[in-house]
Amino acid sequence: MIIVTGAAGFIGAALSERLLDLGEEVTGVDSFNAYYDVGLKEARTARLSSRPGFRMVRLDVAEAEPFAALVRDSGADRVVHLAAQAGVRHSIENPFAYERANVAGHLSVLEACRHAPAVKHLVYASSSSVYGERGAEQGFREDDPVDNPVSLYAATKRAGELMSASYSKLFGLAQTGLRFFTVYGPWGRPDMAAFLFTRAILAGEPIQVFNDGRMLRDFTYIDDIVDGVLGVLGHPAAPGEARLFNIGDNRPVVLIDMIEALEKALGRTAVKEMLPMQPGDVPTTFADISKLNALCGYRPKVMLEEGVPRFVHWYKAHYGV
Repeated sequence: MIIVTGAAGFIGAALSERLLDLGEEVTGVDSFNAYYDVGLKEARTARLSSRPGFRMVRLDVAEAEPFAALVRDSGADRVVHLAAQAGVRHSIENPFAYERANVAGHLSVLEACRHAPAVKHLVYASSSSVYGERGAEQGFREDDPVDNPVSLYAATKRAGELMSASYSKLFGLAQTGLRFFTVYGPWGRPDMAAFLFTRAILAGEPIQVFNDGRMLRDFTYIDDIVDGVLGVLGHPAAPGEARLFNIGDNRPVVLIDMIEALEKALGRTAVKEMLPMQPGDVPTTFADISKLNALCGYRPKVMLEEGVPRFVHWYKAHYGV
């Protein structure tokens, strides 16, 4: 049995669905916070809850005692910790939400796993944001310096990596951290670019294009992300090992090109409001995925020109537009 935290979220729901397809029993944990539309989280959960082998527990992972009891009593042998407070810009205005979810919450998960003898492997979500503002002509590598975060969000995700490393050394907890790059696709997050732009374009509203659309993003389709998480689960860390892997597409796209792909899929032209770079954001995210490829053969398959129309098709069907 496997526990997935953040199971009502974008990646968590997609991963849970695939695990169920593989015959796994899944216990999802989610606080259903209101950072974005709770209705979308409820809709993802309804799809999962209709399937045998799944149950959802509504719980904030930062509530250490009840979460530890859940992990211990469930008998789960693997935990995938995806619950977090996301969003770089939101962290500037709401710092304590990030301290609770990403620092206290991560520590709660570590404590729960180290006190649950059945847990053999903890996989957790980090972020490409830890790499900061440096250039990456050949892609960010896991051994690159990550000591200069440009947002509190990035700092909290790096803190999680360091806490995990200490728990592996102290308690022999086998762990794998995944530095996610920009993820998109059906059932995605409403605060992400593909979702925001699609909604605005269909409504005839202007879209805000930061850094004049020159930002490079390693847009990664959700199915490819899930493939990578499953690959890591199938090749677990050894006791006492704390691994880190990039998980992205390795084919960075200029933001304005992604907007053009959306325009083509929607059959409409966006009204663009060109703006400078936002505080805390970074100009480039580009994953070197050779380490994950060597572990499990990870290689993304869905190109942007295929993934964007899939997302648009889902969006129109889900929202009836």
